[in-house]
Amino acid sequence: MSEEELWGCIQKNDNHALKKLFDLHYRPLCVYALQFTERLPDAEDIVQTIFIKFWTKRKELNINSSIKSYLYKSVFNECMQSIRKTKKLEGSVDNLKYEMLQSQIEEDLSFQQDKIDKIQSLIEELPVRCREILLLSKKEGLKNKEIAEKLGISIKTVESQMGIAFKKIRQGFENEELILFIYFHTRCVDI
Repeated sequence: MSEEELWGCIQKNDNHALKKLFDLHYRPLCVYALQFTERLPDAEDIVQTIFIKFWTKRKELNINSSIKSYLYKSVFNECMQSIRKTKKLEGSVDNLKYEMLQSQIEEDLSFQQDKIDKIQSLIEELPVRCREILLLSKKEGLKNKEIAEKLGISIKTVESQMGIAFKKIRQGFENEELILFIYFHTRCVDI
């Protein structure tokens, strides 16, 4: 039976003719679709979709070329539509990921800024000499010996004043989780 005869029978609701057409073209159409989808299950889904559409719209279809050409063109169009949907979905997912990361970064920066502001406030409340020693150490990066020489005091006094400074700052953060040293070593506290 020729394709034209099969088509005539299909238009008259002959599902056996559809089965013959399906058996004749299914595998080659899957191989063709596989060039675009890169996954056999996706290619099979596309070809099956084409045959379902072909059957459901059989009364409305006006095929001017061969049935084979029509099927290949339909598979190609369905593959392109699937690729566009996938790219659009991937783009949407990428945009969503970006927005979520951006929101998280903004929250993290806000949280960090709040902590920095609190540290700066606590440092401002320190006694003058204690604050001076802390800032020489953490802001200017001087070692205890250098601070002692610069201020004309003993290293023990520097160490004691640093201990007092850290104790008061820790007390200011008693109910919060914070590793102060990260901020002192990674941020320049401007006062």
